[in-house]
Amino acid sequence: MTKSSLLLIYTGGTIGMKHDAEEQTLKPFDFRQILEEVPELLKFALKVDTYTFDPLIDSSDIEAKHWIELAQLLKEKYDQYDGFIILHGTDTMAYTASALSFMLDGLSKPVILTGSQLPIGVARTDGKENLISSVEIASAKDNDGHPLVPEVCIYFDSLLMRGNRCIKVNADIFAAFQSPNFPPLAKAGINIKYYEEYIRKPLDWYQSLSINTKLDTRVGILKIHPGITKEAVKYFLEISHHRAIILETYGAGNAPMKEWFIQLIKEANMSGKILLNVTQCLAGKVDMNIYANGKALSKCGVINGYDSTTESALAKLFYLMGKTEDNEWVKTMLIRNLKGEISK
Repeated sequence: MTKSSLLLIYTGGTIGMKHDAEEQTLKPFDFRQILEEVPELLKFALKVDTYTFDPLIDSSDIEAKHWIELAQLLKEKYDQYDGFIILHGTDTMAYTASALSFMLDGLSKPVILTGSQLPIGVARTDGKENLISSVEIASAKDNDGHPLVPEVCIYFDSLLMRGNRCIKVNADIFAAFQSPNFPPLAKAGINIKYYEEYIRKPLDWYQSLSINTKLDTRVGILKIHPGITKEAVKYFLEISHHRAIILETYGAGNAPMKEWFIQLIKEANMSGKILLNVTQCLAGKVDMNIYANGKALSKCGVINGYDSTTESALAKLFYLMGKTEDNEWVKTMLIRNLKGEISK
C-alpha cells in the first residue's frame, strides 16, 4: 500500500504549546518544526505538510466564521493530500467536528480532529500519542487504495469516534471525549482495530468535494431545569432574532406540564420558530411517545432530535437554516439522518 500525504492544520489549543525556558511559560511553537518534535510521523506518511492559523484561536473563541475558514481551506487543499489532521482545542472540538461533518459534501478522505489535555512539550503529554495515531489512521488505506476512514472524526485517548457523535465529558483526564450513542470507528491498542461496519463510505470515491459555507446561526439553547420560571422561558422564546430553539429536556424528552409552559411552547411554534428536542442525558434518545409530558411537546410542534448531541443539533440547524428561509423544510430535514448524526 502506498503511503499517504497529509496536511496538518493547527488552529490553536493546548497541544501546540511548548515550555519556554527563559520566561517559564507555555507558548505556541512553530508547527513547521513538528517533525523535529515528533519524528515518528514520517513512519506513516510520505509527506506531512503543515498549515497554521494566524492568529491562533483559543477554542473557547471558535465561531462559525472559523468553521467556514476551515472548510474553505480543506476545499482549496483537497486534491493535494490524501487526508487531513486538524489540531484543535478541546473545549469546542465536538462543535467544530459536527459543523464540518455537515459542511463537507462528497467527502472521501479522512478529516480527523485531535488535540490534548497536556501540551505536546510537556513530559507526560497525551498529545504525541493522539497526533501519531491520528496520522496513522489518516494514512491507512484498504487494498483498493481507498482511505479506511473517509469521515470527519475525533481521535482522543485511543478512540476514533464519529465527529458529530462526540461530546466532551471530562476536563481532567486524558479520556476527554465520548461517543455515548454510537460505537467507536476504531480503537488503538497494540494494533489499531477498525470497525468497518460503522464507518460511512462514499457512494462515489472519485466525486469532488463541495462545501456549504452559508450558515444561519440564529439558534438558542434552552436547558430545562427544576424551578425554571415563566418569565425566563417567555423571554427566551420571544427573543426576536432566534429562528430556532434547541430544548435540552429531561430523560426521553420530557419537560414541565405546567399550563403556562405548554402555552409558551405552543405560541413559539405558531410564531414560526423551529423547536428541536434533545435530551440532557449523556446517552439515550428522545422519544416523545413514551410519557404524557413528551407527547404534550410533540402536540405543540416540537421536533424530535432522537439521539443527537446538542453540539450536532446546533451545527445541523446552522447548516439547514443556511440553505433556506423556509422553516417547514428545515423541520422535515431535521428528522432525517444526513451525516450519521442520529440513529432512527
